[in-house]
Amino acid sequence: MKKRLAVAFTGPSNSGKTTLILKVARKLIHEHHLEVAIVKNDPKDKAQFDVPGKDSYKFSDTGAEVVVTSPTRTTLFSQRHKELDEIIALFGEFDVLLVEGLKNLPLPRISIFRDSIDTDYFPYMNALAIDETISIADYDFPNSIDILDLNNADTIIDWILKNAKVLP
Repeated sequence: MKKRLAVAFTGPSNSGKTTLILKVARKLIHEHHLEVAIVKNDPKDKAQFDVPGKDSYKFSDTGAEVVVTSPTRTTLFSQRHKELDEIIALFGEFDVLLVEGLKNLPLPRISIFRDSIDTDYFPYMNALAIDETISIADYDFPNSIDILDLNNADTIIDWILKNAKVLP
């Protein structure tokens, strides 16, 4: 069994979490040849996954657990909250799990900020990914937080490979 790593990303809306995760995932897959799984939290329950009128929407709208399978993908539409362990089990094999949100999960966490930093995130972060819009001299960071360049996906990947949690 290969080593499976997990890391989480957190930050306010529009901070660049999704953009960073996309860059990191693409590099992990295409340059490092790793299998990547992604979990995105939708705390306001506003994500839309299907189009009204289509069969998968009709099935999901019944309240049932629905799996749509095709030759190229499998999609789960679940009406129940699933714990991280249950979600991980659904993925099967992967090398790196990237989680967006869910700041209370016991995973190493990279927080993403632009323009200003909400210091309330300090207890939840292991690393901070920022760009040139933030002056680190303006903040008193805990020594345990690594400062990363938001625009350098390679250094963020290096941090992930060294600091991510090894999953069973």
